[in-house]
Amino acid sequence: MRRQKLPNTDSVEELARFWDTHDLTDFEGELEEAAEPVFVRAKGTSLSIALQTTEAQHLQKIARSKGVKETTVLRQWILERLHESSWAGQPPNKAFKPTARKTRRG
Repeated sequence: MRRQKLPNTDSVEELARFWDTHDLTDFEGELEEAAEPVFVRAKGTSLSIALQTTEAQHLQKIARSKGVKETTVLRQWILERLHESSWAGQPPNKAFKPTARKTRRG
């Protein structure tokens, strides 16, 4: 039986998939204590958005197909849009074109 090796990657998603299917005790001899944090969360601003159930489900399917979390997909889309608007020479708020919103009449 061939012994599996630890993955050599900086990808948090890849490492998470590996440890979801492996036991830490099988690799005790290969582990070493880190002197400082390996993954440091960048300081930033968190935003909260509301999605309709069908929109959230669609987002989940897209994220699952890419093997990442929904927040990763959203962040990528937002950064792409911000990048596009900055290259167009327009401030982000001018480049954004909101879609028409349906309203109910009472």
